[in-house]
Amino acid sequence: MNLKLLFSTSILLMALASCTGVDKKVEGTRTQFFDISGIDSTVKPGDNFFMYANGSWLKSTAIPNDQSGWGSYYILYEDNLKNLHSILEESAKSKADKGSLEQKVGEFYISGMDTVAIEKVGAEPLKPMLAKIDAIKNYKELMNLMAEGYATGDGYLMGLYVNADDKNSTQNITIFYQSGLNLPEKEYYTRQDSASKAARKALTDYAAKLFVLAGIDDSTAAKNAQTVLALETEIAKSHRTPAETRDPQKNYNKLSVVDLQKNQSNINWQNFFAKLNVKADSVNLAQPGYFTALNNLLASQPIAVWKTKIKFDYLADNANLLTKAFRDASFEYRKTFSGQKVQSERWKTMVNQVDGGLGEMLGQLYVKKYFTETAKQRMDELVNNLQKAFGNRINNLDWMSDSTKQRAKVKLNAFMKKIGYPEKWKNYDDVTIDKDNFFANSKSVELHNQKEMIGKIGKPVDRTEWGISPPTVNAYYNPSNNEIVFPAGILQFPFFDAGADDAINYGSIGMVIGHEMTHGFDDQGSQYDDKGNMQNWWTTEDQTKFKSKTGGVVIQYNSFVLFDSLHVKGDLTLGENIADIGGLAIAYDAFKMTEQGKSDEKIDGFTPDQRFFLGFAQIWRLKNRDETMRMRLNVDPHSPEMFRVNGPLSNFHPFYAAFDVKEGDKLYIKPEDRARIW
Repeated sequence: MNLKLLFSTSILLMALASCTGVDKKVEGTRTQFFDISGIDSTVKPGDNFFMYANGSWLKSTAIPNDQSGWGSYYILYEDNLKNLHSILEESAKSKADKGSLEQKVGEFYISGMDTVAIEKVGAEPLKPMLAKIDAIKNYKELMNLMAEGYATGDGYLMGLYVNADDKNSTQNITIFYQSGLNLPEKEYYTRQDSASKAARKALTDYAAKLFVLAGIDDSTAAKNAQTVLALETEIAKSHRTPAETRDPQKNYNKLSVVDLQKNQSNINWQNFFAKLNVKADSVNLAQPGYFTALNNLLASQPIAVWKTKIKFDYLADNANLLTKAFRDASFEYRKTFSGQKVQSERWKTMVNQVDGGLGEMLGQLYVKKYFTETAKQRMDELVNNLQKAFGNRINNLDWMSDSTKQRAKVKLNAFMKKIGYPEKWKNYDDVTIDKDNFFANSKSVELHNQKEMIGKIGKPVDRTEWGISPPTVNAYYNPSNNEIVFPAGILQFPFFDAGADDAINYGSIGMVIGHEMTHGFDDQGSQYDDKGNMQNWWTTEDQTKFKSKTGGVVIQYNSFVLFDSLHVKGDLTLGENIADIGGLAIAYDAFKMTEQGKSDEKIDGFTPDQRFFLGFAQIWRLKNRDETMRMRLNVDPHSPEMFRVNGPLSNFHPFYAAFDVKEGDKLYIKPEDRARIW
């Protein structure tokens, strides 16, 4: 995923997929759109609606060994992989012309499937870079090598991406963010709980294994691994927490390259941009404390320590392009955080590799085969209806002044809507693919994507560009473009089906649309105007009221406990929680504009309103491994699925009426205490 999405807001953090038993088909036509068999009628809807709607499914479902979880996203994701797999298999057999879409994606796929050739090559492709690292004599040479690496995709220590300037959204700027860690976030290096200790051990075991595979003896490899952990522990001290990195104001630190060179000469900023062959007068240091620390650590830490660290980063970065021994080592480390029992089949890995690297080449073939213009038109209609409903809600807010309402509606009406696939496709002419050389192919793709990003520095923003590929099962809002994006990949059941009744579609994809729209007005998005510039458009009084309301959401979600007394982090998940609460309300209002929404006709024994809420709960029908959930609670800005259902519903008056929720039920909140922002 494009790095700029780390600073945007999406419906998901990680790639997931869909659930079994949710639909019934007759001759290829789905006839049931809510899985009644998944309901656990022993649970009162007002006590735990997530378990009521999904409990029987959860009890009867086992997570496949090659998955970190299972449920609504996962099978859709898996189905998408199968569709993409068929495209790649067809392309591989097509004997297409050199340079064509089919040739590049097909032969890239073939080269990665040829594990015999990959084994034969071994670690040989790593030797040139490892030799360069070995030859380094001091930190100046180290940073020179890193600068060269950023031109090709092999740079480390400094997180880098290029995006719109937050205060000048028409112009791209180079953005640097904290980096240098291999564990998920800073507290993993110091927490003394068993899971954090296990993570640190997994990191050193992994590092030692990679060093051995690179030809270093066991004893030295073990020492090197401890060196990596010690240095990363020092680096971690300068990092902000995941919650702290959510603050757009603190992430905006525009500085001149000349001043940076004076104050952080060890990094050698001017040389960095010279190696990239671009001119940059200023940059944005998203987390400046990290770069101050890096500048100091470069001189204070022995060069041997830095060489060991960079060597490990390079090995880890390329492990999945190499032999089975490297891939196995990488998997053993990653499963510490995923809980996955076995590796995915090789074809799945390669489908993801092609989609991740040549996403808009593969995407063209995908939408041609699997996405219809009818679906696009239906989505246009849904988005417009949700936009109208959101506008009505803004008009009816009892806490916001008329002047701020006007500014809010200007922003809402200025949304750029991207549905299905890009209007123009990216060009990959500089990518060279040879079916007999997987490592070289991967590096050619990497170089292309790096050059594409570097080429944007100082240039006007291309607002037509997409941050994810068309087959992706996700959606996002990007504040600097004021855009909502819904790729073809997510516009499938259980999120969307042209044959489904409105209750199901509005409860599912309608909620997703409303969720992304609300991101434009959450605690982050609300700091950007209709043109994508970070500037205040609120009155002081309205801003105070807004912060008071969002503070209540933080307190509410802080009280949610998943397991082992681990709480949801309300400050980390605030933006997503606001979007979930708002998205549900907006989708419901839009649903009530439809004929079904105005009727009382039951389907499968449920009223239209009840089906709306059941359809909403069904899209979060997910079961995750404990390891995955432990990590997500620390780093994921999204709440666990149970609370993505129960949290918004407990704050939404129509839910109480639909399922006769009363005082004494566990989800019951007094009307005056229910969170209602948008």
